[in-house]
Amino acid sequence: MFVPPAFRQHDPAVLDAMLNRAGLAVLVTHGPEGLFASHLPLFRDGELFVGHLAKANPHRALEGGGEALVIFPGPHAYVSPGWYPSKAEHGRAVPTWLYEAVHVYGALSWFDDRDGLLEAVARLSGRHEAGRLEPWSPTDAPADYIEALLRGIVGLRLRPSRIEAKRKLLQTKTGADRAGVLAGLAAEQAAGARELAGLIAGDPSA
Repeated sequence: MFVPPAFRQHDPAVLDAMLNRAGLAVLVTHGPEGLFASHLPLFRDGELFVGHLAKANPHRALEGGGEALVIFPGPHAYVSPGWYPSKAEHGRAVPTWLYEAVHVYGALSWFDDRDGLLEAVARLSGRHEAGRLEPWSPTDAPADYIEALLRGIVGLRLRPSRIEAKRKLLQTKTGADRAGVLAGLAAEQAAGARELAGLIAGDPSA
């Protein structure tokens, strides 16, 4: 991923927040038939990223060798040139797109033991159910139903060899232009635009 220095992120706390915001990830591998991608939620387990796919998904058979890539896309939004006050002064303004993204590269492995799969499902659902009034857990469903579902999935682990994190926000804008973009984002209907406005407003370095 092309990451200019102004947009590169190394802070572990910022990286964790970006991964938490992303939620759904895209797993990309290259096998005999070319590139193959699957969309799936993942969670971090120490140094690993863990998740699962349906056994009917052919990804395991098509993964090939070498490095796998997991893409965590974050909030994103279009920026209109009209939001820059400087446009009225000199006209040197063009549209752009603001976004966050994390790319994780590494070695992929698979597992299908029942206990490992149940733990993965429980931890993944626990992460997203946290804070709800009545958080769901696998024990809420009939045991035979859960066991049948576990037989229909395969787990995966990605051990990262490198991580690239990019926040293309307003790091290169200051003053009135920065304020103009923030106001424009906040007034948009798209949830991603409003989310970015809140993130940028709360982080002067963004």
